[in-house]
Amino acid sequence: MKNIKIIGLFILASFAFTSCEDDDNLVYTAQVPSENVAFTSTFLIEYVLTEDAKNNIAERFVWNSPDFGIATPNSYDLEGAITEDFAEVVVLGTTAENNLGITVAEMLELATTAGLDNDPNTTDVPNAGSLYFRVRAYIGDGGENAPESFSTVTALNVLLPEDVEVASGVELSSWGIVGSAANDWGATPDIPFYTTEDPNIIISYANLIAGEIKFRENNTWGGDLGDATLDGILDADENNNIVIVEAGTFKVTINLSDKSYTMEEYFWGVVGSAAPNGWDGPNTKLEYDYTTDTFKAVVELIDGEVKLRMNDTWDTSYGDGNLDGILDTDADNNIAVTAGFYSLTVNFNTLAYTLEETTIWGLVGSATPNGWDGPDTKFMPDFANPGIWTIDSIELVDGQIKVRANDTWDLSYGDLELDGILDTENENNINVTAGTYKIVIDFSDEASPTIVIE
Repeated sequence: MKNIKIIGLFILASFAFTSCEDDDNLVYTAQVPSENVAFTSTFLIEYVLTEDAKNNIAERFVWNSPDFGIATPNSYDLEGAITEDFAEVVVLGTTAENNLGITVAEMLELATTAGLDNDPNTTDVPNAGSLYFRVRAYIGDGGENAPESFSTVTALNVLLPEDVEVASGVELSSWGIVGSAANDWGATPDIPFYTTEDPNIIISYANLIAGEIKFRENNTWGGDLGDATLDGILDADENNNIVIVEAGTFKVTINLSDKSYTMEEYFWGVVGSAAPNGWDGPNTKLEYDYTTDTFKAVVELIDGEVKLRMNDTWDTSYGDGNLDGILDTDADNNIAVTAGFYSLTVNFNTLAYTLEETTIWGLVGSATPNGWDGPDTKFMPDFANPGIWTIDSIELVDGQIKVRANDTWDLSYGDLELDGILDTENENNINVTAGTYKIVIDFSDEASPTIVIE
């Protein structure tokens, strides 16, 4: 009996050992997940990328955890590409977490690879475009046979603000003009002041209507200044609004050291037989561009002659008697021009000027004041932001509109998809209902111009 018990124990031990051995050799097979990895982030409409912010996180991508059917932590690769087909993959980072942040510098590097830059002189190179991202989930080392899951591709719009070189050190001041005569007491940004060589002196060139104004910093109230006693010295007293009796264009100068200020009528304009209003005027006004410290205008001219004069009077006027590109006050110095659409730039510090043919954008259509035949309602360029054109206010009726160049159908744009992207497709008129609108078009990216109607 004793021997039988020993043999029984041996058989039991052998069975137990064999069972353990089989348990150790079990193979767990990972499976393709029933639900793929997917981004759960909410992305911005556009990402503005600058060198100054290169160390900041541009976006933190967040995703779910796909189930590969095995109790092993997942790994994730965040991948970027410059084309939607991911022909060339850039692995931006690997993590076991469900999120990964990428910096502005990393996104800038990808944008550069995509052929974008912020140089305003490279007109054939866009400063805006799309970059593409996806996340890859896998287990193990992610080798050739490792189960994996890819998210759908996400396109992010990026903008590299053009690095506009500011001339003569002129920059935007923190001060501005606010009031019923300026911007309906802050309904729009305050009319800006600009710096000068003297850090205490700031200047603004302001188009004002009849009403009242004050001066304030950073578009906010608190510390705002007016002139209660009308003695030319700014103060913070109550009831110190400055009254503008008649609409006009003014040069406003403030000395921040002693709070003295001056306001004088000041504007330059184009006049002449070739100008829109002939020799009698009023002049076609030039606008100040602080980025180049020049005055500019876009204007349609006919065959004839033009000059430049100040404040719609002949007290101060310039022409170009010898056509050397430098304005002068010589006799018989009218500037002869042929009919066309022109861009005029004048540096009144040096009296150098350029007058070159250009494209002027206009709004045409059954909803516009002049219908489909035109002349078009002209957009005004934002000289400090090349490519931006604006109609601040236009009365439209029920109907359709389009954007076109130089009052002809040689080049015109509509919006077939109604997605805010201008296109040249057929039957792409934009339907509008009656109302007063502000319309902004953006041709800074000529490959994908946009329109905003509000």
